[in-house]
Amino acid sequence: MSFVRTVLGDIQPNEMGLTYSHEHIVIEEGFTTLANPAFILNDIDLISTELTELYQMGGRTMVDTMPAACGRNVRKLAQVSVNSGINIIVPTGIHLEVYYPPNHWRYHLSVDQLTDLFIKDITEGIDEYDYNCPVVKRTTHKAGMIKLATGDNEISAHQQKVFEAVVNTHLATGAPILTHTNGGKLALQQVELFKKLGADLNHVVISHVDKQRDLGFHKELLQTGVYVEYDSHFRLKMKGDDWVYTLLENMLPAYSNRIVVGMDMAKTNYWKSYGGKPGLTYLLTEFKSEIESRGLCNFLKELFFSNPQNLYTFINKAD
Repeated sequence: MSFVRTVLGDIQPNEMGLTYSHEHIVIEEGFTTLANPAFILNDIDLISTELTELYQMGGRTMVDTMPAACGRNVRKLAQVSVNSGINIIVPTGIHLEVYYPPNHWRYHLSVDQLTDLFIKDITEGIDEYDYNCPVVKRTTHKAGMIKLATGDNEISAHQQKVFEAVVNTHLATGAPILTHTNGGKLALQQVELFKKLGADLNHVVISHVDKQRDLGFHKELLQTGVYVEYDSHFRLKMKGDDWVYTLLENMLPAYSNRIVVGMDMAKTNYWKSYGGKPGLTYLLTEFKSEIESRGLCNFLKELFFSNPQNLYTFINKAD
């Protein structure tokens, strides 16, 4: 049976409604925030206020993208979901190395141990302490997606180990996969490794690739069968740069069934409730208006509804 796994339980794909496909809803204080305190997003009231406004404008589901042990707080995510009415998909997996101290356990676990950890996040429940202490206390809140990340250089041996664990988990549970790229770098290499490991590319999304200003690159990537996620629109637009909208004009006519969008608002200065801008409603106001002004309004249903539903649905039922 098809389903989507949210922090409050499983829902049917058509219950996702209007979906933001790559967000940062809660980032708890820790190693990730030491270098940049603007990453601290942990005020339940402020976060709930902004998500409630989004709900009132028609938003229904958001995909959080902070995986294991780098700022994830599943109890806060669950509370924000209750407060706002927004469905939240929570990830397991491992982020880019920069988000972890150099002696972190991620470097010492085997592929099988990482796989076991990720599977338990999906089938049993996410640790209340997010694997930051010797005690593991699993909650009733389960992960609905697996994340991994690559950086600027070639995929390292350690990252290949994470890839193997992520794909093993994906094949065992049916959970979808989301990846981070540094501005689209190594996106095609990610796809090749996923293919080699046997992942179902219909349930893989490569993020942040809209920073690549090569239409040929985007065509090649989209032709592989993965989904791509675009989220640089508001950052560039604030600088007077329309690149992402030009990219959408070129890609949507041929590949509209493989593109999703998000905000990736990982800093407080982007959140209206924290006193920043443009706020989460940007996609339903300025972005939507820009899409409509370019004659692309027929693609909004795919960007916000059908594509996220197809992407984030489990391949087969997990326990």
